[in-house]
Amino acid sequence: MNLVYADRDGRVYDHPDYWALARSADQAVEILEEELIPLPEGATLVSLPGTRPLAIDPRSGDMLPLPGDFQAVGALLPQGFTRLLLPGYVKADRDAVLPLFGYTAVVWKDGGFYVAAEPCDDPEPWNPLTCKPDELEAGVDTLRKRYPDNRLYEHLSHCALGYECLTASNTFLQRLEGAVPVSFSCNAGCFGCISEQPEDSAFPSPQTRLTFRPTVDEVAQIMLEHLRTPESIISFGQGCEGEPSTQAPLIIKAIRKVRETTDLGYINMNTNAGLTDHIRGIVDAGLQLMRVSTISALDEHYEAYYRPRGYSLKNVEKSIRYAADKGVLVSLNYLIFPGVTDREEEVEAMIELVRRSGVKLIQMRNLNIDPESYLSLIPPARGEVLGMKQLLQIYREELPGVLIGSYTHTPEGWLRKQQWEADAAR
Repeated sequence: MNLVYADRDGRVYDHPDYWALARSADQAVEILEEELIPLPEGATLVSLPGTRPLAIDPRSGDMLPLPGDFQAVGALLPQGFTRLLLPGYVKADRDAVLPLFGYTAVVWKDGGFYVAAEPCDDPEPWNPLTCKPDELEAGVDTLRKRYPDNRLYEHLSHCALGYECLTASNTFLQRLEGAVPVSFSCNAGCFGCISEQPEDSAFPSPQTRLTFRPTVDEVAQIMLEHLRTPESIISFGQGCEGEPSTQAPLIIKAIRKVRETTDLGYINMNTNAGLTDHIRGIVDAGLQLMRVSTISALDEHYEAYYRPRGYSLKNVEKSIRYAADKGVLVSLNYLIFPGVTDREEEVEAMIELVRRSGVKLIQMRNLNIDPESYLSLIPPARGEVLGMKQLLQIYREELPGVLIGSYTHTPEGWLRKQQWEADAAR
């Protein structure tokens, strides 16, 4: 497994004289063959600015930074794949902060790139290569002309064409899960928020947050355009907004207006679920799918990252339990980080939360963060670090009625997901 590295111009090479290393949290680790899969279609290789690649010298067995002026390389994975290890690197400048991406260890072997990852869902529906630029531009043009006064379509067109957000793009392609952002405010101050950071933050947000409160008509127009097939999904709670449930009255009115016209498709909300009273109102209005974001089931860890304002993990669990009891299909948007998520105490706490609350799907989502900044924020490990591959195995054994995936599924998609898992196991 040859080391993969980049020069200062971003050109990527493999080094036949050095073996690749990876990281689990802040620990350098060797990569096992069973942890590797070929670089998935739609993945991107990126250099890690301000870093030096870590390698093993096979002649001496020593772990060392690669000599010379080179940078480490990581892979950014598409949906459907769960990273098992971070790239192996040390920072040349300890104060340097990496951009907010989810970096995965990458090596060169058998004539190709491989990554430390495991497929957890069918990647094809969310393969970025299926989003054709000409079709997207045509969809944007069509819907903006149809609704010239709808500010949400204008906002989403920038997300789709500028940020290449697949959910926003789906809104214009009228497929899969589409986006309907509603909130410019939030009840959490997430350390790694991708849409809003303090002015003195070390890492700027890669996206611009929604700056206005849409009208019920603007929201309903987008929902009705998207909910045209039995399995279409329209979702509140995007990366370009705050917490959608802060706009509960708007969401409730929009859901009711849409359901007076059509019963097609599914209405989803991506939420931190901290505002339990608001969640109850939205569920009662007709919410069908709910994805709840979390980074841990341990209070200290959760609060260090989310910095909740006026709520706690207990409120989150109450919201999940209420929605599940009302028939809402609830998923966790689980922000994972190798060397932290797979700590023994984290695994035990998450299994208990899932069992108590009625969660039916755990979406393993790679946390976009500068590793050193994150590790300095959260509590240290108390127990053994199990490894991400073992974590996935434990979840499947301990939570047999819960699917492990990567994105939101409808009930019909749920059955296909089970079949995909059975086929993958063979």
